[in-house]
Amino acid sequence: MRRENDCVRIANGQGFWGDSVDAPVRLLEEGPLDYLTLDYLAEVTMSILQKQRRRDPRQGYATDFVELVARILPGLRARGVRVVANAGGVNPEACRRALVEVARAQGASGLRIGTVTGDDILDRLDELIDSGVALAHLDDGRPLAEIRDRVLSANVYIDSFAVAAALADGAQIVVSGRSTDPGLVLSPLIAEFGWRRDDWDRLAAGTLAGHVVECGAQCTGGNFSRWWEVEGWDRLGYPVLEVERDGSFVVTKHDGTGGLVTVDTVAEQLAYEMGDPTRYVTPDCVVDFTSARLEQAGPDRVRVRGVRGSAATDSYKVSISYLAGYKATGQLTIAGPDALAKARICAAAVWGRLRRAGVGFEETSTEFVGVDSCHGAIPPPAPVANEVVLRLGVRDADRERVDRFGKELAPLVTSGPPGVTGFAGGRPKATEVLGFWPALIPKRLVRPQVAVEAVP
Repeated sequence: MRRENDCVRIANGQGFWGDSVDAPVRLLEEGPLDYLTLDYLAEVTMSILQKQRRRDPRQGYATDFVELVARILPGLRARGVRVVANAGGVNPEACRRALVEVARAQGASGLRIGTVTGDDILDRLDELIDSGVALAHLDDGRPLAEIRDRVLSANVYIDSFAVAAALADGAQIVVSGRSTDPGLVLSPLIAEFGWRRDDWDRLAAGTLAGHVVECGAQCTGGNFSRWWEVEGWDRLGYPVLEVERDGSFVVTKHDGTGGLVTVDTVAEQLAYEMGDPTRYVTPDCVVDFTSARLEQAGPDRVRVRGVRGSAATDSYKVSISYLAGYKATGQLTIAGPDALAKARICAAAVWGRLRRAGVGFEETSTEFVGVDSCHGAIPPPAPVANEVVLRLGVRDADRERVDRFGKELAPLVTSGPPGVTGFAGGRPKATEVLGFWPALIPKRLVRPQVAVEAVP
């Protein structure tokens, strides 16, 4: 599968679990592709999937992915497009089994499905801590032992060579757990071009390419600051990469689709979720984003070249989630003259009544949606607000206190100022607050496993 000169065309059809269910289908129908990547995971998603798996050992993966494959499998096979997805979550094996059932139902025997596991270290935490691996919090150095009894999930961001190995072994669909977001793109490039582990500049270029498209349409006009320049919002094109062997690439989209691909749309995405742009650390390499050179290479075509990288670190990042208490939010609509003044009275009434009942919270939130909830006092206040949504929230370690808060909103309909409405969703209930604990683990302690099997 090692390509020498021609380019590899990679499209990303999912920026997160909940992105457009039709975008991957349209990417297959609208133009040629070699690979379709699908990014489903975020830190909070892993903990949600872990809870699902505890309730049912057959769960713990992105079920939307299996439903999507059922829709597009005939097209994938007819066009020879291969799929790379991190939809395995905390249970890639269960995801594979579900895919096998889909393939059998469609008569797709011989379909080769790869799984990459080894990123889930939840069951190893005590062993690692006992052996001296502190898994200290990256920001403040606290040892994981402080919150060990509340940990819900623990997953390593594994490198891209494991997924590349599955592709090199002929997998037509590869499902992984917690790989990196850019790694979904980098893995096919490693497999296709035979990039080595010390090809720092090429690995950096592939990583940067993956970062550009990892949020789906966010680089093709979505969430663009000059949004009025974008046309065709109802048919927004998702990104397609044309990557060459030396690591240079073009960001584009299929002809006839809506959206916009310019130096500005791509540059905005490059700055997304960025810390130090000169040192973007991944398990595969360290990327200098400031080295990239962008140029408009035609309508909806941006060429990127000159990306520089350096050696990878000897550690993997670990994404750990833990129970950090409970929260509840609720809202009411206040309408009519003096809506904002009445909303302020409602908020004061809720907090005052709770204090009189002897109920306090670690944290409270009061927002006046339509007035100051997004930008605070930065913009000038509206001269007249005829409608205001009052949104209140609490967070606390005590679930009963949080549930008590939820009982104070409905009474305002008759025991507050006139114009209170919009209470139709029932009492707000306490839900878990998930804390994020980033840590490092030596790479030598993590061994990704790769398996590729044909559907019988």
